Amino acid sequence: MTRPEILERLQKILRQVVGNDELIINNKTTADEVTGWDSFNHINLIMGVEMEFAIRFNVAELENLKNVGDFVALIEKHLTKKK
Repeated sequence: MTRPEILERLQKILRQVVGNDELIINNKTTADEVTGWDSFNHINLIMGVEMEFAIRFNVAELENLKNVGDFVALIEKHLTKKK
């Protein structure tokens, strides 16, 4: 799966989590820039991503994420490990 494909699926999940069907994200997007992306919805986003991609994160990995691009790279890393 390519990074653009991961980003597209991540955007779909985030739209559902924050309740905004018009939300557009890119690799530089941060949680502070997205209305409704608070600590509670961050947990919902993580759970949604884990379910969507059938992967599991550990807390240490998630603490280092600075933006959507970092999250996409982490998802890609986990998907590569599954092969």
